[in-house]
Amino acid sequence: MTLMDLARHVDEFLGKSTDTVKSSETGIAGLYVHRQTRPNAFEATVYHPVICLNLQGRKEVAHGERRVISGAGESLIVSHDLPVAARVIEASSERPYLAIIVAVDIAILRSLYEEVGEAALNERQAQALTASATDTALFDALARYFALTSDPVEAKVMAPLILKEIHFRMLTASHGGMLRQLMWRDSHASRISRAIGRIQSDYRSPLAVAALADEAGMSPSSFHEHFKQITGTTPLQYQKDMRLMEARRLIAMDGLSVSSAAYAVGYESATQFSREYSRKFGSPPRNELLRPDLTAERRSL
Repeated sequence: MTLMDLARHVDEFLGKSTDTVKSSETGIAGLYVHRQTRPNAFEATVYHPVICLNLQGRKEVAHGERRVISGAGESLIVSHDLPVAARVIEASSERPYLAIIVAVDIAILRSLYEEVGEAALNERQAQALTASATDTALFDALARYFALTSDPVEAKVMAPLILKEIHFRMLTASHGGMLRQLMWRDSHASRISRAIGRIQSDYRSPLAVAALADEAGMSPSSFHEHFKQITGTTPLQYQKDMRLMEARRLIAMDGLSVSSAAYAVGYESATQFSREYSRKFGSPPRNELLRPDLTAERRSL
């Protein structure tokens, strides 16, 4: 199957729609498809561990001080939960931005440890978010995984096998270096991943960075260095981003008042919350409305 063929099939799967943005689960484990018909401004969001195969159009992601652009035929690999700003920079009604997204399963990655071996762990400059041309084997596996949407019986048998192959292909891809480090439970990548999980599970409470570093088995300075290298930000800023993202969801989707959302995510001052919210999102929280064209992508990545 060619890139053009796969783009057409994904477009047909999503169906006719007047929505600027449409994302959909496919019924296949961890597989989503996405379409956007016009460019947009940078939108602050959190990317979860995924591989995103760009089928048509172009996308730009700002992660820390880095800017990553992916075009048709390239894939973006994300190894950790990362606060980013993203935008589609090339899309139209005639040629929309189209993408296939597959969630990364850390358990599957680690099940491949014996086959891949420790030699893969020696990369020192791996990035938590990176894009590169998708090699033929990885593209073929992703295309076959999407093809399962048309045959539920085949999907039941083949989905686990192809999903495991996709993870193997990601591990051997040129831009899969950080995933290779995650295979090793005691790597810096894995320690920071666990620290991220701790922050996410209790982001409302005050953050004790020294205690978090101790749990990770690292000195505070080493922890701070590796945390920022992977996430593009500091632990305290990461927690703030999680609070603001959740507050935005509470206001836009659950209808909470500004002050209620602020206190719900751990702020003691609604004024401080509004100030930091405006700085991150470019407008005060009272202006936040339910915007399906943007929330769709937040659910996918």
